[in-house]
Amino acid sequence: MEPERTLRVVLVGGSGFLGQGLRRLLVGDGHDVVVVGRGPSASHEGWRQVSWDARSLGPWTEVLDGCDVVVHLAGKRVDCRPTARNVDELLASREGTVRLVGEAVRQLDRPPAAWVQLSSLAIYGDGGDQVIDEATPPPPSGPRQQVKVCRRWEAAFDEAADGIARRVLLRPAIGIGGAGDPATAQLSRLARLGLGGSVAGGRQWVSWIGAEDLLDLLRRAVVDPQVTGLYHLTAPTPATNAELMAAYRKAVGRRLGLPAPAVLAKVGALLLGSDPALALTGRRCVPTRLLADGYRFRSTDLDAAVAAAVVAAG
Repeated sequence: MEPERTLRVVLVGGSGFLGQGLRRLLVGDGHDVVVVGRGPSASHEGWRQVSWDARSLGPWTEVLDGCDVVVHLAGKRVDCRPTARNVDELLASREGTVRLVGEAVRQLDRPPAAWVQLSSLAIYGDGGDQVIDEATPPPPSGPRQQVKVCRRWEAAFDEAADGIARRVLLRPAIGIGGAGDPATAQLSRLARLGLGGSVAGGRQWVSWIGAEDLLDLLRRAVVDPQVTGLYHLTAPTPATNAELMAAYRKAVGRRLGLPAPAVLAKVGALLLGSDPALALTGRRCVPTRLLADGYRFRSTDLDAAVAAAVVAAG
């Protein structure tokens, strides 16, 4: 079906897992898509890529002039050791690139009509058992790779997108499913190795979303002019860590999994080059605004979502 109106969409940092999925949807809908990424400039069937170094202005800024929507997806993965150097790199890849795009936009004769910005539910740090929705204020402090990075990321967006008519801030949960799903790759591997038990007692909450819903909601934020402001992109059925690990064990056919006490989880995460806080903290987030909008989630059953993701991952 042809779209009612073809949009010019610029995906900044659109070469990753989410960017590739969103690009395929938008191109399939007939929209004009440009990806700004670190790869070489090139033309492809239905879309093109322009190169940037993510640090300085250059010819890439020309694609922003007169575009309908800029979508900012750039950012180093948070799954790294919580060292000062890694935090600095996370801030540069998130806060820094948002400010860079904002600088480019301020120099344009025709700035984008809309800016869709990705953030993270990690801004809430360790939320305990509190039910968290879009009206819940983030804490002033918490794990630095979560709260500090996200607060500065979002503050940069508020400043950079000032004056743009439609601004959308999205805080997604852990995506489950689809080709290249990093959560399923890691958790299913642990489950197969017999290490898929609960972490630190397993009571910490996990906000999750099916990849199909996540990509559909990203597309909705781009094409629907009624979407504005802050949204939680998460299924309405958060689960505990124990429930999540049980779902992966079931999906890979493992009845039991070795549980990981907090101390062991910390050591293991650091040995694997990850941040222990990713497994030891949790957030019980819900998508109040999406439910109020009448959005119908495709995936609300965790076991079914994980089973489908494991099959898709092979």
